[in-house]
Amino acid sequence: MDKTGILWRGRRLGHLAGVLVLAVALGACGGGAERPAERPPPSAATDPTVRLQEFAVPGGSHPHDVAPAGDGTVWYTAQATGRLGRLDPETGRTTEVPLGGGSAPHGVIVGPDGAPWITDGGLNAIVRVDPATGAVRRFPLPGDRPAVNLNTATFDRRGVLWFTGQGGVYGSVDPRSGRVRVFDAPRGTGPYGITTTHGGVWYASLAGSHIAGIDLASGKATVLEPPTPGQGARRVWSDSKGRLWVSEWNAGRLGRYDPTAGRWREWELPGAGPQPYAVYVDDRDMVWLSDFAANALVRFDPATERFASFPLPTADGRVRQLLGRPGELWGAESAVDKLVVARTAS
Repeated sequence: MDKTGILWRGRRLGHLAGVLVLAVALGACGGGAERPAERPPPSAATDPTVRLQEFAVPGGSHPHDVAPAGDGTVWYTAQATGRLGRLDPETGRTTEVPLGGGSAPHGVIVGPDGAPWITDGGLNAIVRVDPATGAVRRFPLPGDRPAVNLNTATFDRRGVLWFTGQGGVYGSVDPRSGRVRVFDAPRGTGPYGITTTHGGVWYASLAGSHIAGIDLASGKATVLEPPTPGQGARRVWSDSKGRLWVSEWNAGRLGRYDPTAGRWREWELPGAGPQPYAVYVDDRDMVWLSDFAANALVRFDPATERFASFPLPTADGRVRQLLGRPGELWGAESAVDKLVVARTAS
C-alpha cells in the first residue's frame, strides 16, 4: 500500500471510531445505508465564477435524476409521483407527464432522437416520452425478469440504449426494432451507474464494488476492480480521452481508470466523511460530484488534482444525479423538491 493509502485508512478508521452510523433505507434508490448529512464543511477551495441557482418543482415529487435538453429546458424524474417533469429555466415553470399507474421513474437521459428516455423501476420498463406530444411508449422487460430495480441508462454510439438494474441485471433496448435484451450481471446485485466511452459501455456496481465493461456484440460484461476493496462504486462517467471516473460512495473517494494505460488513481474528497454519489465530466473535462455529507457540489480539476466545493443553497438537498451542457451543470435535489444548476463563466 502506498503512503496515500495508509494515511487514508488512518483517517477513515479514526473518523469511524467516533461516528455513529445511522442506517437509512434507500427505498427505490437501494444500495444500503446513508449516513446523516450534517458534516463539517469540506476543506476545499471555492470559485467565485461558479454560480448556483435553485428551481422549485411540485411538492412531494422527490426528483431523482435530471437531464438538460437541447432546447434549453430540463427534464427530471418525479420518482414519488410517477411523472416525468420538464422545467423551463427562463420562466421557472414546470409541466409534468404521468407515466402510468405504479410508475416510479429513476433515471432520465436525452436520446439521439431528442426525446427523454426513462428507467422506470415501478413499471419495470424503459419508457420514452415524445417531447412534442407527451405520448408515452413503454419497452417492458421480459416477464421472467420482474422487479429488477431499474436504475440508469446510456446510449451507445450505434443508438442502442443500455440500462442497469440493481437486482443483478443489465441490458439493452434497440429503439429501431424494439428488441429488449437482459443479461445477468457477473457478480449479482448492484449494477447502478452507466456510461458510454470511445470503446463501448461500462457500468458501476454499488453492491459489488466494481466497474464492468460490456461487449456490445455478445453482451458479456467483464469485471474490473478499483484498488480500494469495498469502495462502493456508485456512478461512472467517461471523459473526452475515454478515461473512466467513478464515485466511490463507501470509500469517500473519486476513482479514475485509464483503459489505455490499464492504471487506476484515487483521490479522497475533502471534508469529514465524504459521501460522493453522482459523478459527471463536463465539456472541459472537469469532474463534478455530489457530496451528501457536505451538502455540496464538488469539482475536481484533473490537471491540478485540486477540489473546489460549492455548498447547496438549501440544507440536506441530496443530489443523486448530475448531467450538464456547456456552461451548466444540473442536479436534482431529491430531498427538498428542487433542481439546482451550477453556471460557469465562459
